[in-house]
Amino acid sequence: MSAPGPILGIETSCDETAAAVAQSDGTIISNVIYSQQIHSEYGGVVPELASREHAGRLPAIVHDALQAASVPWDDLSGIAVTAGPGLIGCLLVGLAFARAAARVRGIPLIPVNHLEGHAHTPAMTDPSIEYPYLVLIASGGHSSLVLVERPGLFKRLGQTRDDAAGEALDKIGKLLGYPYPAGPALDRDGEGGNPQAVNFPRARFDRQGYDFSFSGVKTAASIDYHRRQSGELPAIQPSDWIASFEASVVDALSDNLFRAAEEYAVGTVALAGGVACNRRWRRTVSAWAERTGRKAVIPPPNLCTDNAAMIAAVGVYRWQATNDAAGAIDAVSNWDLGMPLPILSRSRR
Repeated sequence: MSAPGPILGIETSCDETAAAVAQSDGTIISNVIYSQQIHSEYGGVVPELASREHAGRLPAIVHDALQAASVPWDDLSGIAVTAGPGLIGCLLVGLAFARAAARVRGIPLIPVNHLEGHAHTPAMTDPSIEYPYLVLIASGGHSSLVLVERPGLFKRLGQTRDDAAGEALDKIGKLLGYPYPAGPALDRDGEGGNPQAVNFPRARFDRQGYDFSFSGVKTAASIDYHRRQSGELPAIQPSDWIASFEASVVDALSDNLFRAAEEYAVGTVALAGGVACNRRWRRTVSAWAERTGRKAVIPPPNLCTDNAAMIAAVGVYRWQATNDAAGAIDAVSNWDLGMPLPILSRSRR
């Protein structure tokens, strides 16, 4: 049973403080995102600073989301909140706020898996999407290939064994002197470059299974960069070097997605997560889908990066008329997609 009225969604899993409101049919009527800038000088997310930013910003972000939706607190049917996976301190900020607000108003608190939110964004982008579909979630913390059999029912086919795709992009971007996050700058400066200028490796595990690995290409790129800086290798245009590195990441992601689509005879493939903003990857997947007679669903950038709209939308179909009156819902930093959320024992409450 879906919610009878609007659902407020809250997302604080990493370095985006976000709130959104979804109508009972899943339509998003507001989506407010604050991307924390404080981490740029450190070259990556500092968990303690991220938690403090969430605590300071979240009340105003929620207020703005409700105001933009013209929905008063009393009209809400529930509050959906990211309970994992993510940085534990960041998750706890969002969960504490959502729990307090739900208790005061006597409405359900709905814990949502962050990856389920990303896996649902293709259905938000194209409400006519046919199930099952394949979605590849690629971000700074995740690289997961998921078969979505229906809303709320998933089969994970592969995941990263080490660095996530977005993490590799950010680390190489830092090597090149770009501020964090580096993905948008690499996308911009690699546009028009020759992706075959440098033959960076692609990890494929003998084409068995659908796992990913990006630590090898990150190391290879770092070594290549320093050898060119020292003059051991000839200098090339920065756009060519960046395009070649981007291509290595895009090829590794796309190869698994395309093979899985063939093996599982799936007619629709989709992208999600921050790396899905990359134009090279979007073009690659769209072109392949057109060649093979499949459909590619690629969400707009504001639904690819971490956001609360996806959390609110999942909250609509996860809604049920129960309360977290006992404070039993916990934040779990490694909550696995498709698994039930662990509940606090009485001794821990």
